[in-house]
Amino acid sequence: MLSIILIVASVIFFPGVIVKTKALFSGRKGQDILQPWHDIIRLLKKGSVYSTSSSFVFQLGAPIYFATVIVAALFIPFEENNCIISFSGDFVFFAYLLGLGRFMIIISALDVSSAFEGMGANREAFYSLLMEPAFFILLGSLAMFTGYSSFYDIFASLHYNSYFSFIIAIIAAYVLANITLVETSRLPVDDPLTHLELTMVHEVMVLDHSGFDLGIIKIANNIKFILFSMLSANCLIPQSLDLWMRIGILFLMQVLFAAGIGWFESFRARNKMIMNAQYILSINAVAMILIFAVMIIKNKI
Repeated sequence: MLSIILIVASVIFFPGVIVKTKALFSGRKGQDILQPWHDIIRLLKKGSVYSTSSSFVFQLGAPIYFATVIVAALFIPFEENNCIISFSGDFVFFAYLLGLGRFMIIISALDVSSAFEGMGANREAFYSLLMEPAFFILLGSLAMFTGYSSFYDIFASLHYNSYFSFIIAIIAAYVLANITLVETSRLPVDDPLTHLELTMVHEVMVLDHSGFDLGIIKIANNIKFILFSMLSANCLIPQSLDLWMRIGILFLMQVLFAAGIGWFESFRARNKMIMNAQYILSINAVAMILIFAVMIIKNKI
């Protein structure tokens, strides 16, 4: 239950910190830190409008996407504090829960017969296909290193009793941070603020969503961001510290991560479309280095 409370608390402030940081770096005062949630609440109060060319598939897309992200949050632990759902190999179920939600958004984009949304769906599917091996290689490496195959057991057993474990934790956190950027369609792969359909990925997929449906999609995106950032934080926060100190470090890391993303998106241009595949494959390469390092440490090779 503690992890759910931390996820909810992080989700409330995380989007606003990014927006506020970008405003400060552009020389503006910026909006209130809770303004993104005011916008979402306004959307939730509106009704949804559906294209006459769409079917029930389009109407199911947003609710199922939202539901899969909510259920996925139940698998996220906070170190030795157990999550609500935990079993051997749960990270596989976690990945394919999010995959189901992504699949529903993709076919929703295809269902409205829009060339632009179909183009965004194609890119989303392609980038996810390239990103998936990095996640499984990373979690497979941590499972091999700790001897466990569930999120809770992996992070509860990831001790810092040697230089090897410390290096593995840093590499794992780096890979998860990059996976976060790709999975949530942020720079350098996608720009969430762009309005040019030819270069958008996620945003062009949800052009036909409106009102309540668009609101829950935005909430799901924010929660997904926190889920991956929580996994990254679990790799780095030592268990030897007091619980309240670990919680404080977690929120500090979340704020720094959000501010870092705001800084990154203020000064970094998005990759050329043809470079995105190379960027994602480079993340896979780092994950491969990690699994070979773990295999050497465990005398598997």
